[in-house]
Amino acid sequence: MNNTDIYIQNKLNERKSAGTYRALKTERPLTDFCSNDYLGFARSVSLKKNINNYLERHGDYLNGATGSRSLSGNTAFCEKLEADIATYHDAEAGLIFNSGYDANLGLFSSLPQRGDTIITDELIHACIIDGSRLSHANRYIFKHNNLGSLEDKLKHATGNTYVAVESVYSMDGDIAPLNNIVALAAKYNAQVIVDEAHALGVFGKGLVNSLNLQDKVFARVVTFGKALGAHGAIVLGSDMLRQYLINFARSFIFTTAASFHQLVTVKMAYEMLKESSARQQQLSNNIGLFKSLIKTDGKLIASSSGVQSIIIVGNEKTRQLAAHLQESGFDVRPILSPSVPAGTERLRICLHSFNSEQEITNLTQLLNTYQA
Repeated sequence: MNNTDIYIQNKLNERKSAGTYRALKTERPLTDFCSNDYLGFARSVSLKKNINNYLERHGDYLNGATGSRSLSGNTAFCEKLEADIATYHDAEAGLIFNSGYDANLGLFSSLPQRGDTIITDELIHACIIDGSRLSHANRYIFKHNNLGSLEDKLKHATGNTYVAVESVYSMDGDIAPLNNIVALAAKYNAQVIVDEAHALGVFGKGLVNSLNLQDKVFARVVTFGKALGAHGAIVLGSDMLRQYLINFARSFIFTTAASFHQLVTVKMAYEMLKESSARQQQLSNNIGLFKSLIKTDGKLIASSSGVQSIIIVGNEKTRQLAAHLQESGFDVRPILSPSVPAGTERLRICLHSFNSEQEITNLTQLLNTYQA
């Protein structure tokens, strides 16, 4: 082996020794308590029919976008879709990116500049961390959902200041105190950016809309790959922000645009979302049922979202319990360090509108037996 191969092998061996080695798995016929398909859109036969019907009515579409949107990949259909989504979320404008990762990477790497300040919650998603690093702005981290810690960082901010939070956190499932964060940021003339990935569909249009904060938040990132069952994301904000990102966000400029099929999927998913109140209520009922049945001696992280996490502690112990659940027919995955801080390893249980009462009951019985 050459030196590079030796380096790679050594790093992989280190991960295996530490119990943090990742390996991809294909789908298995297990009851889904793992995916982010909160409303069942990804598996919806009706949504698939709506997509296919729309495509058949527009049979002259291209299979691919053929280039970036600044070259040959832009379409009137995409721009209309962006405008419609922005209107749905009560935003002035929006810009579609190929993924939530691309959206946050482009936004945070291009907007803050050297001398500016980005303040992020300590549990913020990796894509925001990566985008912030690329910006060369000053970076501060505040304790999770801790307003005192946030204010301490705001006092030391310089230049244009951006506070970045998730409305619903992907690993803990808990909710940011958005009203208080927005008020505190305004006190220090800072702009708030909210990632709504795990809130859309679970809490209507997202928590920003639910709390009527859309005019007080500088930008939102809404992804299509969770409750919408599709792929991609949109940055919502002012039309000026949209034009800025078109000119400066490298993850938008230098990538092939989304295909027509992908955009139609998003369009049809939003149409279904408008008629999904029954699914959203069923999801809420399932969350309530799970929380009423689970007995974890305080190890369940407080959450009213579709993400319910149980702290187990220890990679091996967490992995073994997940394997036991999977052998029993339930697709529950372990979340291990370093994905989460050491000592907070957990089972991340995702609830959906399509999970039956019996499935939830059987899962909680297994978990309660283990805890006992």
